[in-house]
Amino acid sequence: MIITVTLNAAIDRTLAVPSFTLGRRHRAVEQTTMAGGKGVNVARALKLLGQPVIATGFAGGATGTRIIEHLTEQSILNDFVRIREESRTSTAVVDPTTGQQTEINERGPRVSEQELELFVDKLLYLAKGAELCVFAGSLPRGISDDLYARLVGELQTLGVMTVLDAEGEPLRLGVRAQPDLVTPNEPEAEELVGHEFVDEADRLRALREILALGARQAIITLPDGCVALLEGAGGQRELWRATLEPLEPVSAVGSGDAFLAGYLAALYQGEGPAERLAFAVACGAESTQHFGAGTLDPKAARRLVGAVSVERLEHGAPLAGLTEPQ
Repeated sequence: MIITVTLNAAIDRTLAVPSFTLGRRHRAVEQTTMAGGKGVNVARALKLLGQPVIATGFAGGATGTRIIEHLTEQSILNDFVRIREESRTSTAVVDPTTGQQTEINERGPRVSEQELELFVDKLLYLAKGAELCVFAGSLPRGISDDLYARLVGELQTLGVMTVLDAEGEPLRLGVRAQPDLVTPNEPEAEELVGHEFVDEADRLRALREILALGARQAIITLPDGCVALLEGAGGQRELWRATLEPLEPVSAVGSGDAFLAGYLAALYQGEGPAERLAFAVACGAESTQHFGAGTLDPKAARRLVGAVSVERLEHGAPLAGLTEPQ
């Protein structure tokens, strides 16, 4: 079982607005509303990929009820802690004429200490039957920035693999707890290591710096794929690059969450680093062909695997013959 933790879950509204301009009145030509938040998006993609997953976190008020209803309608197993304050609503505006997207995310509810402890108890109970746990997204108000670090430590004592996909101070503190994998995008990685990246050499150096900060493995996601420092056979660390010519996007909202779901699905099936990265990049790219975060076509993603270039950088030669996860 894979657990996804979304402490700041939301109802996500995505609007397609051609020629979107600030200060103008517009009409959306397409829209979708669904349960959201990074961990929820990862859970949705994992479910579509046929993996056993349960989504947990906080849900409050009428919005929280809608979040749970949306997940239940999609047959996504979930077990959220109900809280007093209202869960947030987030809005993304996608301009199909330019491909640009604008996101407006509410701050979210304040969580009490009692509500937090109820969640921790629930998570530790769920973890007894889990092999993987993903902590993803922002923290709601009232929660200390070191919560992810605390929870990573708790789950590691239970033998559960931990994955952290966050940003800012919660990521910086969480990395110190030595999660098994962290997956920042490029701006998040730059903030984490404290300097901007000029070229690929900077990105590869940053991977080593992230491991020096505490993470056991790291992937930096990029618009055309990723670079990664992963554990290979025998426990040694290996540098990887995976790329795919970007597809013309319908919407890139949530593509990083689909990437992570693809990686975890392949990992859960026992695939090696090259196969995991190829499938992750394929899932992230395929998700850009859909309107709604965490939505993808598994068959189409598997067809894209063969187009992904995966290179182990120590050897400097692409690895051919990647198999498609079933």
